[in-house]
Amino acid sequence: MGTTSGKRRCAGETALALAGGGPVGAIYEIGALRALEEAIEGLDLNDLCHYVGVSSGAFLGACLANGLTTAQLCRSIVKEEPGEHPFVPETFLSPAVDAVVRGATRIPRLVLEALNAYLRNPRDLSFVESMTRLARALPVGVLRNEPIAEFLERIFSIKGRTNDFRKLEKRLVVVATDLDAARPVLFGEPGMDHVPISKAVQASTALPGVYPPVLIDDRYYVDGVLLKTVHGSAALEDGASLLFAINPIVPVDTFQAVELGVLKSGHLIDRGLPAIMAQTLRTIIHARAVQGFASYASRYPDADVLLFEPRRDDYRMFFINVFSFAARKEICDHAYRSVRRQLRTREREIAPKLRRHGYRLDMEILADENRSVWESVGLGEDLEPLVPQAQPVRHDVAARLQDALARLEAVVGEG
Repeated sequence: MGTTSGKRRCAGETALALAGGGPVGAIYEIGALRALEEAIEGLDLNDLCHYVGVSSGAFLGACLANGLTTAQLCRSIVKEEPGEHPFVPETFLSPAVDAVVRGATRIPRLVLEALNAYLRNPRDLSFVESMTRLARALPVGVLRNEPIAEFLERIFSIKGRTNDFRKLEKRLVVVATDLDAARPVLFGEPGMDHVPISKAVQASTALPGVYPPVLIDDRYYVDGVLLKTVHGSAALEDGASLLFAINPIVPVDTFQAVELGVLKSGHLIDRGLPAIMAQTLRTIIHARAVQGFASYASRYPDADVLLFEPRRDDYRMFFINVFSFAARKEICDHAYRSVRRQLRTREREIAPKLRRHGYRLDMEILADENRSVWESVGLGEDLEPLVPQAQPVRHDVAARLQDALARLEAVVGEG
């Protein structure tokens, strides 16, 4: 088992931490990353000291560490480009048929066990209570996540990229959760860097109920967001002096949604269980993130942390259809413009911190309030949606990644 002990520490250098947030969060992060790199003179997001990724942020962090550019990631959302491997997005929505079949074969035995338990002591458990053990036959995930690791293994094995943490020139940390111990695990750190990057990302994105836990070295792992929202401390502990953090997981405040015509009613309950669950999870996750970032000032007094996240009344981030090409195109550009706006309005706070680390805000670029993300990556505004082909086509690797992200968690709604 190798280690990363031979790699340089991040003392005095720059790091990036990316949270999850499903397909909407991933698209927001792509637009935000493009805005930061374009507006901050000297910033190269493919040449940082340390990358930390949780859930869908692990996808993007691994891609940046492997040399995929922010321009590639942006173009991937709206444009097909020649790529290295044919890609079929439906691969990421493969039903877990084997798991369903295995569960079905357990039902007869579980029924017998339930009946025996009830007949042995009918006063202790009712018949219905005895039958609750049938829940053990339910699959632990409705979709297969092996294709995720297989896909990433292919794209990281070509053109100078690597699927081995130990061979990366930069430090990359992928955060997952050890299911049985209920503790965060940092793949890529010494002792856990022998795990392939693709496998680590598969584990970090294993959202319970959607994908099954991932078995690695006799331990089961699930989505890193269960315990860590951003986990920028992994880079700060390594000695990074400047941390860029992006967290798209923010609860929505519908106070003005009706007035602005976004909702017919200001009550999320009217949108059903998915909206309630999404709001609940966002609230819990964001509250944890707020506490974590508040502690950085005292824990890392010599480091500067720049956090970017959407506002709670940023309704474009919450009520969109991830299957809609127009919505995905809009949210990337919206994130780009939003972060550019934050850079302008927060100039007094941000500029001095950047100067301490050799960067400078390019106010000339930021002055153009009408500039779009598509203009920044060499595309026009009149973009056509990606049209599914009868036969697999060759996509740009980043396009395949982003399309996968969009479909990956769509089944669980916006949360």
